[in-house]
Amino acid sequence: MDYERIKEKLSILADAAKYDVSCSSSGSKRKNTTNGLGDSSGMGICHSYTEDGRCVSLLKILLTNHCIFDCAYCVTRKSNDIKRAAFKVQEVVDLTIHFYRRNYIEGLFLSSGIFKDADYTMERLIQVAKKLRLEENFNGYIHLKSIPGASDELMREAGLYADRLSVNIEIPTKSGLKLLAPDKKHEDFMKPMEKVKNEIIQYKQESKLIKRTPRYAPAGQSTQMIIGASGESDRDIMYSATFFYKKYNMKRVYYSGYVPVANDPRLPALGSKVPLLRENRLYQTDWLLRFYGFDIRELLNEQHLNLDLEVDPKLSWALRNRHLFPVNINRVEKQLLLRIPGIGLKSVNKILHARKFRKLNWEHLKNIGIAMNRAKHFITCDSREFEVKEPSSEYLKNIILGTSSGKFRKDIGSQLSLF
Repeated sequence: MDYERIKEKLSILADAAKYDVSCSSSGSKRKNTTNGLGDSSGMGICHSYTEDGRCVSLLKILLTNHCIFDCAYCVTRKSNDIKRAAFKVQEVVDLTIHFYRRNYIEGLFLSSGIFKDADYTMERLIQVAKKLRLEENFNGYIHLKSIPGASDELMREAGLYADRLSVNIEIPTKSGLKLLAPDKKHEDFMKPMEKVKNEIIQYKQESKLIKRTPRYAPAGQSTQMIIGASGESDRDIMYSATFFYKKYNMKRVYYSGYVPVANDPRLPALGSKVPLLRENRLYQTDWLLRFYGFDIRELLNEQHLNLDLEVDPKLSWALRNRHLFPVNINRVEKQLLLRIPGIGLKSVNKILHARKFRKLNWEHLKNIGIAMNRAKHFITCDSREFEVKEPSSEYLKNIILGTSSGKFRKDIGSQLSLF
């Protein structure tokens, strides 16, 4: 083995993989019961944290950065003058096993540029996972990227060896994709998503009847959208995300702020700031839709096409709906309790439990851990303390901003670090 050449390939293909952020803890339960290598139960991906607080990592690389497409937003597009490299299937297998044995990683995240065609590329990705599972008896976490346009047969096989599959939708709207990647078809992204969804449903049904039914993508599927490359509004982005959650049962949709990599009139200029704050607001909105009971139309609609960058989306909604507040923290139902700014899921559960035993006052709420600088303007409690009634939402917003601090208050750098 030419170690210098392998090292060079690893440098090139690991760097190219950093733009893909569609990663999370696996949610898989592939336990090691065969005296093999690894155990993906409860594990995740590089520099992520599991529920019990462990930091876990994986080998995150491209199989190749050669690509037949010329997407304007992609650093590996065929017209870009960069160093090209490609791993052999066995090289990826060997790297994964060697890194695992040295305790560098706990799994593999494998993506690829598309060379020759979608099926040829997908076959090689599957070969890596198949060799790891069957020849190396590797039970660690494997996340494979689904190649748009790959056949149903290959997508079924991929799910038998991978813990999670993901196909990146890349640009949130059809018009944006047509503008920046005219060689790609929107339906090619949908086809593998539909196949994975149907196979997961079929597996769940069959496993109820047959215990030894082969597991299929136990950690589900995810996707990623590039934000800030094609001019979509936040409403367009989140309506697309909502569609993927409902239509394809996505585990996660990721929002990746566009890193300027090309001098193209269709794209933001080189040196433009990465929209990190906007990316953060989209993730917060995603969380509200998935866990807090909000409807997308409450947060983004014809009157509000974009999220307020100054305040988080829950506070922005509350300021627009002052007629619903203040609410009595000791009597309000859970649904509205979840909508109070400054109160998260854990705090809601603590409040519901604590008020079974006594009425809560400001000191109790502070000890529970709610963000008092925001929450106190929207609630009443068991206290004689005078409550200020601010005359307008704009005035209240300024008061809250004056008492807030956050990681995005400072100037945002022009380059995004994903490692």
